[in-house]
Amino acid sequence: MIVLELFTAPTTNGLRATIMLEELGLPYRVHAVELGGELASKPAALLAANAAGTVPTLIDHRENLSISQSFAIMQYLGEREGRFVGHDLRSRAAIVQWMSFVMTDVISATHPIFVLTVQVKTTPPDIIAHYESRLLHYFHRADEQLATSPFLAGDEISVADLALYPTAHFRLPLISRSERTGHLQRWLTEVGARAGVQRGMSVPSPA
Repeated sequence: MIVLELFTAPTTNGLRATIMLEELGLPYRVHAVELGGELASKPAALLAANAAGTVPTLIDHRENLSISQSFAIMQYLGEREGRFVGHDLRSRAAIVQWMSFVMTDVISATHPIFVLTVQVKTTPPDIIAHYESRLLHYFHRADEQLATSPFLAGDEISVADLALYPTAHFRLPLISRSERTGHLQRWLTEVGARAGVQRGMSVPSPA
């Protein structure tokens, strides 16, 4: 029996979940879910686990629970396996701080860029430039941190790094336009070279 099942789509949120699963080396079955559409079109098993039908949603049959939201999934899996979430109060506090930075500050800036450039084709350039400048501000903050340590929360890679990676990867053209992202680009190369990250970024084919 497959213990873990993941309902997901090839979004940065979905990639966070698959990266975490692959980095932990956990066997799981992935179910590709088409974005949008009516709830009635969603898989019945997904709706049984998450009435909102949002992805990613993880079902853990061993623990008889389901969980949605990429941050929550990553944190849950990290605590379940005792990896990437810190070993003491100080390290856990740093990881939660940087995870919050990713999931609030960074995502609040990058999501509007997607909406205004992909979904809304008539957005004035100055509005797009505003959000790009805002996102670069947060990337510069990450770069300053990475100038002092190999990873966001210190010497060891954590869920905060794994959460930031998909967004930074897809925003590399923007990152490369700035002269203040050398440490971030070093970090991108190092994290992107990890086998688990590479597998997770490929969004494994449905079983």
